[in-house]
Amino acid sequence: MTVTYGPATTEATGVSRRRGMLDKEDTLLNSKEVAEILDLSPDTVNELARKSILPAFKRGRQWRFRRRDIASFKRELRGTTAA
Repeated sequence: MTVTYGPATTEATGVSRRRGMLDKEDTLLNSKEVAEILDLSPDTVNELARKSILPAFKRGRQWRFRRRDIASFKRELRGTTAA
């Protein structure tokens, strides 16, 4: 017995899978979490955000960072130090 799935079923599954990935990439991090990822101090992370070196925005008085921006920054940083 062969089971076939129509385009709508496959497409709907793909969309939900992609949506899950986008949600994870859009996760917001605080300075302490970013510091652990980048192996820096939270104060250094805040200074880089204040100087617009690290992509961030303020929510209230605290800096917030998107996980995808930090991953991209880390890749760029790795690329420049490898040269």
